[in-house]
Amino acid sequence: MVGTMEEATRIPGYFKNKGILITGSTGFLGKSKHTCLSDLVSPKNRKIQQPFCCCICMHCALLAFTCSCALSCLPAVLVEKILRVQPDVKRIYLPVRAPDTESAKKRVQTEVIGKELFGLLRETHGKGFQSFIEEKVVPLAGDIIHENFGVEGAQLSQMTQEINVIVNGAATTNFYERYDVALDVNVMGVKHMCQLARQCPNLEVVLHVSTAYVVGERQGLIMERPFKQGETLREDDPQLRLDVDAELRLARECQRLLAADDAEQKNERKAMKELGLARAREFGWPNTYVFTKAMGEMTLARELAAGDGPAVVIVRPSIITSIQRDPLPGWIEGTRTIDAILIGYAKQNLSCFLADLDLTMDVIPGDMVVNAMMAAAASHAAASPPPDHRRLPQQPPTVYHATSSLRNPAPYAVLYRTGIRYFEAHPRVGPGGRPVRTRRVHFFATVAAFTAYMVVRYRLPLELLRLLNLLCCGLLSRLCAELGRKYAFVMRLVDLYGPFALFRGVFDDANVERLRLGMAEGDRVEFNFDPKTVDWDDYFYKVHIPGVMKYVLK
Repeated sequence: MVGTMEEATRIPGYFKNKGILITGSTGFLGKSKHTCLSDLVSPKNRKIQQPFCCCICMHCALLAFTCSCALSCLPAVLVEKILRVQPDVKRIYLPVRAPDTESAKKRVQTEVIGKELFGLLRETHGKGFQSFIEEKVVPLAGDIIHENFGVEGAQLSQMTQEINVIVNGAATTNFYERYDVALDVNVMGVKHMCQLARQCPNLEVVLHVSTAYVVGERQGLIMERPFKQGETLREDDPQLRLDVDAELRLARECQRLLAADDAEQKNERKAMKELGLARAREFGWPNTYVFTKAMGEMTLARELAAGDGPAVVIVRPSIITSIQRDPLPGWIEGTRTIDAILIGYAKQNLSCFLADLDLTMDVIPGDMVVNAMMAAAASHAAASPPPDHRRLPQQPPTVYHATSSLRNPAPYAVLYRTGIRYFEAHPRVGPGGRPVRTRRVHFFATVAAFTAYMVVRYRLPLELLRLLNLLCCGLLSRLCAELGRKYAFVMRLVDLYGPFALFRGVFDDANVERLRLGMAEGDRVEFNFDPKTVDWDDYFYKVHIPGVMKYVLK
């Protein structure tokens, strides 16, 4: 049961004198990464460019495909918001991968506190900013893939006694990640977080950040409900069961066999990536990322199922876009799929893209996601009985869809038309200081149409080039091989990401709406997460696109 946020117990008031653990603040393994074709060719050949219509990254003049939700920015935004609205928070613990405490402090200073995102907070505290941060923020040299995050001794004892709230925002978001790596972070990281949670006697709430796309390729109205243990997305085989522990054993065994075989060691990375994709599709998920995030949710529910545990909340954002309002409108970190469209368009090296302009691109500004997270944490903690009175069976995790497709859908056409307006009004400057002419992009509404275009436009010319290479006694072999790899990789990306570019689901947000209606009037303004308040044309033209140009395309 969710507590009601009465005026006397507003959200900032809840966080007063609280100890909070937040994972993923520096991006951890969660900074969105993708395979770049410049890594697939030798460095001296990287200058060879083929003007493919949809390219893989800025190095290859191709489209960057990474997880659309790209969670890496959320924990930093959350840290800033808590410190700004409740300076009397007791302490915020930030585990980061580092060999020692001093290195951890440097990472937090450089990758979290030093961001432009903290400008308003820095201005508020003036010369006392650094001492304020040192008093409130505790960097921990640790890693979620280890028990207790690698924290030991007196530091672990103090931390577990002080923690009231745990927010797990760490994840690896690569769609085509190694299976062992994805399981380590997205599943075992959750298990280690739960083990740590059980050592915290004053813990009130655990909030886990997932992704709305754990539902795979489902269509229609998608409800806010947690996964059942062993559930799969294979509707054609209701008897199929997903055993998370068995998947962990399988990945470890495959990795061990590959490492032991000298002949296979060089192929280990590719083999583990292929294993993850194969296992995901075996159970009905389209890629390794959403598959392991779903298993992470199942692990969370199983590990914290005891009746003496804290409240457990899962927040599932859709495509996270730049901050709409505060502290810094337009601020964004990392590249989402829709931002890759903007960047490719700005650079004028994107001539076509796989997307139906009439379909909804479910987007939500990052500050709205963080506002919903804080509201959910405060509300569920208020409704949770004290640790010494927890005797009732633990309820399943409450799921919140931080999404917009139901209440205020934004079609891809909004992004395209505002992009055209923006770049016509603010043209990019090319060599010699001359404005770059804005060209239109051709969109394909189906995978079949896109594939046919690629065959006619690139595959057939590539075959002719190979024939010419034979006539030239192999003089063009290197070029043929390189362009062949590029073509194959683009088609593989279409196979991986097509289901998301053409996603037809609508995310129900009844739980989110009940949460919002239970808030005090002042909190609804300061912690707004109602997508109906966003004018998408205005937001993309005045906030998001300028933010991408400033903070991503530097």
